[in-house]
Amino acid sequence: MASVRLVAPEPRIVPWLGSRLVQPDQVVDVPDDQVAAYTCQPAVWELVGEPKQAPTISAARRGSKEG
Repeated sequence: MASVRLVAPEPRIVPWLGSRLVQPDQVVDVPDDQVAAYTCQPAVWELVGEPKQAPTISAARRGSKEG
């Protein structure tokens, strides 16, 4: 999850967050794969917590059974 802050001067209803009402200066968590939809609106959202990188295929396979 990444964290973004609403920098717009008025509250916003955010459909991607289940139509949640977000207040100005409020920080909310958003899924990593959706963070670009927020950060592309710099007059509305500010990134405050970097998204985690998705695991690589090789890292994901380390825990799988072999053979």
